[in-house]
Amino acid sequence: MSFPPQRLVIAVSGASGSLLGLRLLQLLHRVAGWETHLVLSSAAVLTAKLELNETRETFEALATQVHSNKDIGASIASGSFRTAGMVVIPCSMNTLSSIANGASSNLITRAADVTLKERRKLVLVTREAPLNLIHLRNMTLATEAGAIIMPPVPSFYLGPCSLDDAVTQVVGRVLDQFNIDVPGIKRWQGSAQE
Repeated sequence: MSFPPQRLVIAVSGASGSLLGLRLLQLLHRVAGWETHLVLSSAAVLTAKLELNETRETFEALATQVHSNKDIGASIASGSFRTAGMVVIPCSMNTLSSIANGASSNLITRAADVTLKERRKLVLVTREAPLNLIHLRNMTLATEAGAIIMPPVPSFYLGPCSLDDAVTQVVGRVLDQFNIDVPGIKRWQGSAQE
């Protein structure tokens, strides 16, 4: 009996922090045995251009398969298409709200809904600060439905580090949620003090 490849759905929304989505794709591109299914929102493309001066093609070149956010009939819109789960990185408050309230108006939110209904892992790397009560309630709703809310909080135990190092560490911790090990992620080993 043959098993399908390990698949991960990756969605990039229009929230600030497009470098997080790009870095996740870069790291996964180097990991053997994983098939990546990418969906970019139109706002994600705009944000990547503004923040990184990168185009849609930069992200798409790193994915195994690319899906249009308008394609509700894509493979990842069905629970019969087996995946390890999905990550929305970064996740805008608009996307969070749609997922938390079951509003599947595009492929990102439909694939997230499918991930939840199939009881697969859904990680939302939410990007907003400060948070208002609506954001917090939507995070609660998404968590109650089975999602993992994972804001991109740096690991301060790394000590002084570059933005690049902090982004790589955050993305590595996101991949930990799917048991995907990537080199270069620093792990807390405990304090040396006794």
